[in-house]
Amino acid sequence: MKEERASYRITDMLVSERPRERLALYGPQVLTNPELLAILLRTGIPGENAVQVGYRLLDELGGLPGIHRASYAEVCEQHGIGPAKAAQIKAAIELGRRLNSIDPEERPTINSPDDAAAFVQYEMSALEQEELWVLLLDSRNRIVFLDKRYRGSLNSSQVRVGEIFNEAVKRNSASIIVIHNHPSGDPTPSTDDIKLTRLIIEAGKLLDIEVLDHLVIGGVRNVSLKKRGLGFD
Repeated sequence: MKEERASYRITDMLVSERPRERLALYGPQVLTNPELLAILLRTGIPGENAVQVGYRLLDELGGLPGIHRASYAEVCEQHGIGPAKAAQIKAAIELGRRLNSIDPEERPTINSPDDAAAFVQYEMSALEQEELWVLLLDSRNRIVFLDKRYRGSLNSSQVRVGEIFNEAVKRNSASIIVIHNHPSGDPTPSTDDIKLTRLIIEAGKLLDIEVLDHLVIGGVRNVSLKKRGLGFD
């Protein structure tokens, strides 16, 4: 059974709950897919606000992959969409696709722990629980992919070290940088962080994938375990 949703206008919502205002305050990563679609749609229709239209569009077309696969004409046919809104949605999806397939020569290069931290800090500093991400690099230290691997409480007994290298192996990456956050805002590495780092480095040697660093993000601060000599020889 589909979730029941109250019918009211975006303007009837508290300012702090409106999609555009939440994006401005916290960044787009905190918004749900229907809320992101609502920003593109701008307005709803009688009986449905823009967020509700976003929910229905996702339901009827099979989620974001379904909207991606649907033709412009098929999106236009959805109730309350029309040519202008369909064009906005398809254009946004195409921009995302092009960003994902950006030419290697245009990809950012990581030359220091600060470069790596800057790439993720804005998004990671807003997370409410621990996550472990893996930054994949090519032989020239250009970013290949950001693998958001684990979410939840992390320690060396819970993390399957081999899984950290899954995407690196698939994408033939030369090296990786492991990054996780401390939602408390204190980036001081724990004993378990150091133990996990050692395990990851040993696994990387077996796979011939260099582990360049392990960063801990805490709010606007970050710590490089390699720079501090923690877990690295």
